[in-house]
Amino acid sequence: MRPEPTLTARETVATYGTYEEAQRAVDSLSDQRFPVEHTSIVGVDLRLVENVLGRLTYLRAAGMGAATGAWIGLLIGLFLAIFTPGRFPFLLVLWALIWGAIAGAIFGLIGHAMTGGKRDFLSSSAIVANRYEIIVSADHAAEARRLLNVGTSQTGVPQTPTPQAPQF
Repeated sequence: MRPEPTLTARETVATYGTYEEAQRAVDSLSDQRFPVEHTSIVGVDLRLVENVLGRLTYLRAAGMGAATGAWIGLLIGLFLAIFTPGRFPFLLVLWALIWGAIAGAIFGLIGHAMTGGKRDFLSSSAIVANRYEIIVSADHAAEARRLLNVGTSQTGVPQTPTPQAPQF
């Protein structure tokens, strides 16, 4: 098992505006037989972005609860149908699915009502970085820069153009 990564005795060899660009750079290093186990991709300037998807109404809460309950009912019904003797196991599955949907809708309504209107919207959250740095152990940094064709200034700071990431 690999030890917990630390950023001591490591140098930034390149900076990219997107994770995909940083991933392609590490893949390029790997293709050139660079020991990538000495490499990390670090997201810098992290922020939480929450995109609001729509309003959460009682009808939508009941529908989402019913869908979840139907899946659970389907799984329980299939499990019971496997171990229950009889000629019509699909009826058992159908009943479990229906009762799961009903129970899920009830729990969805109760759950939404208990919020008291404090969170009447649906959203998705993501952690986004402003830029991504490729960090390499100090004894391999010069080789990584050479393979990535990254120049260095006189101060030793990597000179990689950083595309601007979208601001939220």
